[in-house]
Amino acid sequence: MLDGVPAAALEQATPLLSLLYRGTLSSCNYDCHYCPFAKRRDSRATLVRDAAEVARFVAWVGGQTRPISVLFTPWGEGLVRRHYREAIRALSDMPHVRQVAIQTNLSGPLAWLESTNKEKVALWCTYHPGQTTEQRFLERCARLDGMGIKFSVGIVAMRGHYDAIRAMRAKLPERHYLWLNAYDRRGPAYYSPEDLAWLDKLDPWFKYSRAPVSSRGKACRAGSQTLSVDGDGELQRCHFLPERIGNLYQDALADVLKEKNCIRLRCDCFIGYAHRVDLPFDADFGDGVLARIPLMLVG
Repeated sequence: MLDGVPAAALEQATPLLSLLYRGTLSSCNYDCHYCPFAKRRDSRATLVRDAAEVARFVAWVGGQTRPISVLFTPWGEGLVRRHYREAIRALSDMPHVRQVAIQTNLSGPLAWLESTNKEKVALWCTYHPGQTTEQRFLERCARLDGMGIKFSVGIVAMRGHYDAIRAMRAKLPERHYLWLNAYDRRGPAYYSPEDLAWLDKLDPWFKYSRAPVSSRGKACRAGSQTLSVDGDGELQRCHFLPERIGNLYQDALADVLKEKNCIRLRCDCFIGYAHRVDLPFDADFGDGVLARIPLMLVG
């Protein structure tokens, strides 16, 4: 209960708000050639600033009463930084927080997850062949399983990753979704018909990444049920619409949250198109959508 109001009544009265947080952090311990943030090092001052921003965000969430879910989408790797681990632990203990998830390469410490509310924590894990071994990555997935932490696993579907994709699917327990992201720098004929046949079978939702449908004019929950927030609290409807619509710490949410159709020609990133009203992600993923965990595998 919050301030004498039963949680069930609170959720019924106030819709769930999902916040996609991306602060100042841009450093990463991996050097993937397809990522602009590979092996970037943040200065000590930048890390101090990022930690203060994250703490401010967590404090703001803690002061709310409406149901909230959080996805951390750092440019760099967050879980090697203590302040992200502490933030996830704190958020998971808040009664009105439905879920807290983070995008991660799964290279950081894992023992701290034992002290979280594991019913609420989920990890969106990306396997980067060449940056870690398959065995080490699978061992870490097994540790998550042993702790009861929900997670998904994904790989960038580059030609050079095809063998790694096949091996990961063969060795990862079938109950775990293996998602695929289309290679950003691909040409128009990058994927052969044979490639697409098995990639689409492997990931039933891959088609939305490799061949994004038109978004302009389509209804989207971004801006009304989900918001993107940066380290200063600046709000956007989503990460891919740069227009500022308010500030988390200065403006009333009632003045910010508004339904509005998408203005982008196309959206090819899951954290964008997953919130489209006309696409199947709400039905197929449910509460797992922030961590890219489907309700059940299909196909």
